[in-house]
Amino acid sequence: MQEISSDVIRGYNDTIILFFLIKEPSYGYEISKNIKTLSDNKYLIKETTLYSAFTRLEKNGYISSFSQEAENGKRRTYYRITDSGKSYYKEKCEEWQLTKDVIERFISDAQ
Repeated sequence: MQEISSDVIRGYNDTIILFFLIKEPSYGYEISKNIKTLSDNKYLIKETTLYSAFTRLEKNGYISSFSQEAENGKRRTYYRITDSGKSYYKEKCEEWQLTKDVIERFISDAQ
């Protein structure tokens, strides 16, 4: 099975993470697992990439973090999207449509 190169998708990690946080607050491992599942194992986000994105998103005011006790009694850091994060997500989705439209002009069926 072919996997998506992290170089290709790097600019959209924030979009992917925010996609899950729009639905509900979540934590790193759960988001990582959901990315793997939704991509049919074609994209596996590295832990360092994920937590770097959390740091950047929080610094930019797109998410906020909070600590909460999990079902097993262990404390976890959860993340929730902010209003500016929702706006940023919308901008990134629009940017992706434009990017996709342009790149598709350079993709040929005759290979």
